Amino acid sequence: MTGTDHSLPPATTRRELRERERAAAEHVVAPAHVPVPAPAPSRPARPAPRRTLGRRLMSATALLFAGAFIVGTTLPTNALEVFAASDIDDPAQLAVASTVPGQVLEVDAEEAVDVEARDGFSVKSWAEVLREQYGTRNYSYSMSGWTGPVRWPFPYTVPISSGFGERVAPCRGCSTVHNAIDLTPGAGAPIYAIADGVVIRREPHGASWGNNLTIEHHINGHVVTSSYAHMQWDSSPIQLGDTVKVGDFLGLVGATGQATGAHLHLEIKVDGEYVDPLVWLKANAS
Repeated sequence: MTGTDHSLPPATTRRELRERERAAAEHVVAPAHVPVPAPAPSRPARPAPRRTLGRRLMSATALLFAGAFIVGTTLPTNALEVFAASDIDDPAQLAVASTVPGQVLEVDAEEAVDVEARDGFSVKSWAEVLREQYGTRNYSYSMSGWTGPVRWPFPYTVPISSGFGERVAPCRGCSTVHNAIDLTPGAGAPIYAIADGVVIRREPHGASWGNNLTIEHHINGHVVTSSYAHMQWDSSPIQLGDTVKVGDFLGLVGATGQATGAHLHLEIKVDGEYVDPLVWLKANAS
């Protein structure tokens, strides 16, 4: 506390008063200062103890012991023993030891059961199936001459590679139902009209049939049409609407359109219905 000390007699002079005030000011006690302790430094984390060499050896030893225990409990006692032929004094014993008798099952005759024999079977290839279905057809024919109002398209017998009816398609896009016969006299052989008639269809550059034409005939009171396909390009002088006579030249055998080789595709209809050209020509051609 500051101020005049009242325990002293009053000052008589100003100087004395100032000295008393100065003395009182020097005895004033300053407020106490409490020091704040500095925070204690945090203790560093203790490093993980390193595995000593002894501990490592103990772990490895434990693993080896466990493996040896497993092997010892799973293998027979004599599995790792080594034997030699010289260890056995008697050779007969060696021969017996190397042979293990097979299992024998004995059944009384009364309890024996007869086993029925199974039926035998065989497997046929697809080629064999097709050969059995289509390979036995007879396409042979004969000619007594090349005259008369109805004739064969060639003045001599020629091979027939594909007959009328169902067949194996010879090419991609070819039909499996063949409404014609394919005659194969060789590329470039002349083709002739089978009867008198009028050309009702002419396609010099057809798609599937290539160079082809169709003739309409009137035979024995029936409307008959004959079609000739796959002729060589530009080999036919026939035009649409032409009147032709039996035996007239129509074109040359070729492989135009969808064909696997040179042949004449001969198609015949009677009153609008497909017929087998081979059967029909055998019955009507000379």
